[in-house]
Amino acid sequence: MAHIANRRSVMTLFSTPTCSHCHRTRIVLAEKGITYEVIDVEPNNLPEDLVDLNPYNTTPTLVDRELVLYEGRVINEYLDERFPHPPLMPVDPVSRAKTKIALYRMDRDWYGLVSEIESGSPEVQDKARRLLTESITASAEVFAFKPFYLSDELSLLDCAVAPLLWRLGLYGITLPLQAKPVTDYAERVFALDSFQKSLSEDEKELNPVYVKNV
Repeated sequence: MAHIANRRSVMTLFSTPTCSHCHRTRIVLAEKGITYEVIDVEPNNLPEDLVDLNPYNTTPTLVDRELVLYEGRVINEYLDERFPHPPLMPVDPVSRAKTKIALYRMDRDWYGLVSEIESGSPEVQDKARRLLTESITASAEVFAFKPFYLSDELSLLDCAVAPLLWRLGLYGITLPLQAKPVTDYAERVFALDSFQKSLSEDEKELNPVYVKNV
């Protein structure tokens, strides 16, 4: 494994262009201004290097010299520690722990429903769309509380939630008017240079629909 990693002098990200978890990592890389090479991965045509580097053959996979990382949250936390400016996690242990719990819950609750929308039966998909719509709408006050998600500055929580919101139209979800604080938040984050730079060509083609007009 080491000899494969050593061939790469620039940080390398194996990324699926339409994968929300890969998108999360690309936002972190863009926000921190990290120079890296991206290798687009099609699920049915895995690069030989990825098969050799990652026993699970999953994306995102990050190669930083001799270090190989997989699992999005591990990669994102590593990048935040390796490149501390701008910080995307709180400094004090209590706040960091709370952020990690919030990320865990987001992955379990919201991204768990996304997985059902992407791969479940029609009945499972319909139920997951309804539950995700209700859960996001119920969180509207959280999105209105601060300029970013529970924070005055962009954090790993924003890097996690923004790709999901960008894909609402793809998931067949339109939020009710009560969720306007969510769409206001989304517009702020989507306008950031780092978010725009993070988008793959496939992701740029998405045309999200957020709130019902009536």
